[in-house]
Amino acid sequence: MNKYLVYILATLILLLSACSNDTSKEEVKDKLTQDVESSEPVDGVIEDEDEEVVEEVEVEEVIEPLYELNTSWAFQPINDANPKVVLLTIDDAPDKYALEMAKTLKELDAPAIFFVNGHFIDTDEEKAILKEIHELGFAIGNHTKTHANLKQSSEEQQKEEILFVSDAVEEAIGERPKFFRAPFGVNTDFSRALVLDEKMLLMNWSYGYDWEKQYMEEATLADIMVNSEYLRDGANLLMHDRKWTAEALTTIVEGLRAKGYDFINPNTIKGVE
Repeated sequence: MNKYLVYILATLILLLSACSNDTSKEEVKDKLTQDVESSEPVDGVIEDEDEEVVEEVEVEEVIEPLYELNTSWAFQPINDANPKVVLLTIDDAPDKYALEMAKTLKELDAPAIFFVNGHFIDTDEEKAILKEIHELGFAIGNHTKTHANLKQSSEEQQKEEILFVSDAVEEAIGERPKFFRAPFGVNTDFSRALVLDEKMLLMNWSYGYDWEKQYMEEATLADIMVNSEYLRDGANLLMHDRKWTAEALTTIVEGLRAKGYDFINPNTIKGVE
């Protein structure tokens, strides 16, 4: 009888132990399930291995041409572009006053092309000035290395005169010039072909006066630039990096606007890439 009781007690102890172990396992399982369901992603970001990464592609703005250079070196409107406009250009830059002139034009919201001579951008300081002019929003043109008369230069010399400037401009501003103007307005078959190969637009001008003695003064220069007999729609105005021109610039721009003229943005000229 005592043996029988001992047997029953042992059996009960084993059964109770088994139930206790099963309960413990279920509690652990439930705890793990709750932890997984309540867990939050780090920093609120859910990682998805299948999510595609979309890269932003910068689209270059395409500017519709509004003006076309004609055989008289002036500009005619394309389609419905405003015909009452002129182009402002500054040659022999950047000598002493080009940066000042660029800042004046920027304040007046008047676009222009600055035509560069190579002997004015052969130092780091001069290249920095050219870069600042460009960063102010102005177009840069090629006006040869030494202001040489191309008809009096060999083909090799002409090549050096033109390519030296394009290379130096590219080094300074990160792009090659898009316009070319020969000193004295003198071009040759060789220079025309080279300019075309360099994808520059060749141009001369309609009128300019600041190299003539009687106009080397602010008031007289401003008057002739605004009231010239050659002023007409699409005129290509030539000025230079000179003290008297810098002083007259505001009066010239305001005088032309008073006559109803607007100013051509060089980027809207046909043939400029």
